[in-house]
Amino acid sequence: MKKIIVIILVILAFFLTNKITNYYKENDIIMKQLKTIEKKYKKKAKDAIVIGDNIIPGIKGKTINYNESYRKIKTYGKMNENLITTKEVIPTISIEDNYDKYIIKGNNEKRYISLVFKVEKNTNINKILSILKNNKVNATFFVDGKYIEDNINIIKSNNNHEYEVLSYNNEYNKSIMKTTFSYLESLTKKKLLYCYTEENNDYLKDLCKEEKMHTIKPSLVITNHLYNNIKNNIQPSQIVSININNYNEDDLSISIKYLKSKGYKLVLLKELISE
Repeated sequence: MKKIIVIILVILAFFLTNKITNYYKENDIIMKQLKTIEKKYKKKAKDAIVIGDNIIPGIKGKTINYNESYRKIKTYGKMNENLITTKEVIPTISIEDNYDKYIIKGNNEKRYISLVFKVEKNTNINKILSILKNNKVNATFFVDGKYIEDNINIIKSNNNHEYEVLSYNNEYNKSIMKTTFSYLESLTKKKLLYCYTEENNDYLKDLCKEEKMHTIKPSLVITNHLYNNIKNNIQPSQIVSININNYNEDDLSISIKYLKSKGYKLVLLKELISE
């Protein structure tokens, strides 16, 4: 019985000490100064937009990390805004809670574009890689499993791009796909993040959801006339899927230059859809 009473007293003492400490901290002149300049450092988080089975990523906000900032400034002895630290505010609705949706583009506030290429088992991507390198642009390649097996050196030597699994010989067999995921991860030393589809494919989406991978459904798919399609249809934060063929290869460099001239930043998919 005495032991229980001692434990209770210790808990009460700890609780009261914390209450008193927090009271003095909240009423300290430095904490009050931090509260008065909160608006200067605060950015409201924006929720992801859900449209049926589709989702558009939100944007993280930020606010003052009061405890950390107070500790640093208190040690310094007076208010110094250079010592203020912030912390992220996660959107209430986030893509990280919605693996059962198709991501169709990035957030409209970002003037970004992501170029995405589908690589079938017999596709030659050497010219595309050369054009991207000359224009200092990285891209995301969704690669068929058969291509991966036959072109290990190409993938290993171009690791500045993103490589994700497209399918396996145009099939989505669950066990084979999971094996292909693991194999590509072992080659790139990176966690795979996405699956690819151009139309609703619940089987693929559910498979990728199990693996904590998002399913991408591009907002703009271009089979031919790359430059004209980009010039006439481009919008901020689009995922632009480009079929690899001679016509699009010829138009790729001028299309990249056009996008840059319009103030777009060409980024990897993970940056485009990052919140």
